[in-house]
Amino acid sequence: MSRDQRIFDLIQRMRDGRLHTAADLAQDLGVSTRTIWRDMAMMAATGIPVEGERGLGYILRAPLMLPPIMLTQDELEALMDGLGRVAAEDGSRARAARALRFKVSTLMPQAGLVPDSEDLG
Repeated sequence: MSRDQRIFDLIQRMRDGRLHTAADLAQDLGVSTRTIWRDMAMMAATGIPVEGERGLGYILRAPLMLPPIMLTQDELEALMDGLGRVAAEDGSRARAARALRFKVSTLMPQAGLVPDSEDLG
């Protein structure tokens, strides 16, 4: 797991507003406690509202909004596969799935998806 992905995962876990120990976070992410300490220090230094200290735990003190389309390639493929299956049906859910497929492919050009004009309506 890359450091960027680990930081993203840490933020996602901490968005619940609860106190998290470095040991628990380290176990969840498969890294050492020392790595979590360094990540927390880096996050605090860059302005992410994380507070805490070694031995007590860490908490995200303010709501933090992350871009809603930060997906791994596997997550994106699963999403597009699921939307494709729903889009193949009839009805309003199928129209909604096609529209959502168009939005995702438009907003994530780095994924190599080509927006399909058929998905518009």
